[in-house]
Amino acid sequence: MRIDKYLWCVRYYKTRNMVTEACKKNHITVNGMVAKPSKEVFPTDKITFRKDQITQIITVLDIPENRVGAKLVDIYRRNDTPAEVYQHLELLKLSKEHYRKNGTGRPTKKDRRDIDEFGNEIHHDDKDDLNSNPEVSG
Repeated sequence: MRIDKYLWCVRYYKTRNMVTEACKKNHITVNGMVAKPSKEVFPTDKITFRKDQITQIITVLDIPENRVGAKLVDIYRRNDTPAEVYQHLELLKLSKEHYRKNGTGRPTKKDRRDIDEFGNEIHHDDKDDLNSNPEVSG
């Protein structure tokens, strides 16, 4: 089966055209070699591709006849992607939530007050530390 059809059948890409574009950009490799969309895949082949900021590594177990349901995907492939990669993705998501959402504009008056209050807390804590330490103030 062709690599573009295989990755579409096991539901890594929504359309075969998306797989074809990824192949043309050299984002997909089979057994360490860059793959064209027409590259044939066989059981035991290792496919590596980057999608959603994750470098996926899968091993072909069997070739499906057609596109398969999400529950049946594990019959046709084994996911060899390290768990650390998924943990790193979770950390990225959490860090993005910390910042303001895109399109929310300038900070509001309340946001500015919160920022100033946070800065003042840090500044006052530093002064308290200096006053409580007799070696520094003496």
